[in-house]
Amino acid sequence: MEHTDTLSHFYELRTRFIRILLGLVLAACITVPFANELHQFFVAPLLSQLPAGGRMIATSVTSPFMIPLKIALYVAFVLSLPHTLYQLWKFVQPGLYPKERFMSVLGVLASLSLFMLGACFAFYVVIPVVFKFIIGSAPAGVAVMTEIGNYLDFLISITLAFGVSFQTPIIVVAIAYMGLVELQTLKESRGYMIVGAFVVGAIFTPPDIISQCMLAIPLWLLYELGLLVARVLIYRRNRAEMAMLPNH
Repeated sequence: MEHTDTLSHFYELRTRFIRILLGLVLAACITVPFANELHQFFVAPLLSQLPAGGRMIATSVTSPFMIPLKIALYVAFVLSLPHTLYQLWKFVQPGLYPKERFMSVLGVLASLSLFMLGACFAFYVVIPVVFKFIIGSAPAGVAVMTEIGNYLDFLISITLAFGVSFQTPIIVVAIAYMGLVELQTLKESRGYMIVGAFVVGAIFTPPDIISQCMLAIPLWLLYELGLLVARVLIYRRNRAEMAMLPNH
């Protein structure tokens, strides 16, 4: 019987994995034909800051073809991500209680929304400021021409950094709600969090106070949001537990 259950789980996992791959391939079929247009969209923050006549360069023979293709595949991955998460959730759903199912769906949706919010904030707000600072810091007589492969790596790293950083409320709520760290301890650690946010901002942004604040301040506000949500959830849970006691 146990062997049969193991095979059943394996076949279910294989089915979900195949569906995830099919969703990714379908998304790629949509995005790849528009690879050049997507490339132009994602290089716009840099091109808008370059001086008149400024251009990007390709130092590799295959870069003009491969970089737009990579961008199209990255976009396809993002487009297929909700489908991927849905397939993973359907795989683990039978082993969850109804309340756990609701909380898992809510957590995944909140995490995905915050990640996209962080990535958009990085792309539309932070990256133009970063490039403006970098290009404005170039010595006289130095023409700033960025290699498209290096630009793509930088774009991915900074959007991922902001997307992951924007998960702060989810992390705070999870560790407080599960009792890993007391909520009061998290409140008292606020000062350390602010210092840490500025350290993270110094690592992932250029060495100017404006760019650092553009990451540190949202991190601090998101930490405060996590504390607020955690307090509400813990209060509601405690009330529900008190209501179930015989004397209430």
